[in-house]
Amino acid sequence: MNTVVSTIVIVVAVVLTLMSLITAIRDRPMGMVLLVGFAVLEVAVLVQAGFVIAAVAGGGGPDDKVTLFGYVGGQVLIPPAGVFLALAERSRWGTAILTVAGFAIAVMNARLLQIWQGMA
Repeated sequence: MNTVVSTIVIVVAVVLTLMSLITAIRDRPMGMVLLVGFAVLEVAVLVQAGFVIAAVAGGGGPDDKVTLFGYVGGQVLIPPAGVFLALAERSRWGTAILTVAGFAIAVMNARLLQIWQGMA
């Protein structure tokens, strides 16, 4: 797994989490900046998923492939689901959903790195 891409995903997710939190505290709905930010996050997560799939196909990766692909699949689904729910809920709670989604991606990515490195 590419640790540079993982670092980029974690940093982007944390920045989006903070931006979403500030927007929610200010009682504002999701704006274009957050929408584009989560689109960039989704692209980064898809690139990372491609690296993981290629590495596993090449014979690398941990023994527990089910958990690995569960985390990868979850990461791919969270940003679009969060944006969809934030667009449906045009209040501060929509951006609160994005706060949780960004934080979940950062934590899942850190856990994905642990799984890849063989830590329990």
